Amino acid sequence: MLQNLVGDDNGIPMHLKGRVTDALLYRATVILTVGATAYALNHLAMASFPKKQD
Repeated sequence: MLQNLVGDDNGIPMHLKGRVTDALLYRATVILTVGATAYALNHLAMASFPKKQD
């Protein structure tokens, strides 16, 4: 059954041909990756421009 689902050429990417859990895991991965990248860039910017010492 699953082999027939994966073998069909219906325009859906291979990593999303499974059930709803595949789509949820994909979206969670994308969201976490974007969030972690933004977090890292924020900290890189904060380290690049330190606060002035008065």
